Amino acid sequence: MNDPSIENTRQWLESVVIAHNFCPFAKSELIKEHILFEVIEHTDIESCLEALITSCEKLDDNTDIETTLLIIPNGFADFEQYLDLLDIAERLLEARRYEGIYQLASFHPEYCFDEADPDDPANYTNRSPYPMLHLLREATIEQSLKNIDNPETIPLKNIERARSIGLGVLKKQLEDCYNRA
Repeated sequence: MNDPSIENTRQWLESVVIAHNFCPFAKSELIKEHILFEVIEHTDIESCLEALITSCEKLDDNTDIETTLLIIPNGFADFEQYLDLLDIAERLLEARRYEGIYQLASFHPEYCFDEADPDDPANYTNRSPYPMLHLLREATIEQSLKNIDNPETIPLKNIERARSIGLGVLKKQLEDCYNRA
């Protein structure tokens, strides 16, 4: 039986991220099954960091995996604690010489951009069913961006798209991703 947090994350990826094209690369990687979904059951920083490095090593050893979503269903519900984890994780990647090889993206149910109103629909570009650490191959990102006109405008277009969709719709779509498995 599949883990409900993986099923809910997959539903979010399909019905929010891909449906609204918040990430221009997600659909093809999902179709090709190049996304690894992993659940971190632990709730302490040390265990999460160990899982992050283990995931980097898996990416090192398996070129069929383009990106990994590390799902933390039981921990870091507090956004500020999650940001602390993210900061330490980024420093760990740098210390382990993974900077420039893997990029770390962040998703959280309460994600809020710096100085943004918590109810700004733009926050939903990074809101997810669970706290997550998202590892991406930098070389793949760079290659993919060559095929996109003005890639630097992606974040601004996502913000505009999220605001045009509206808070109510995005909130409901995220809520619908829970317990659908």
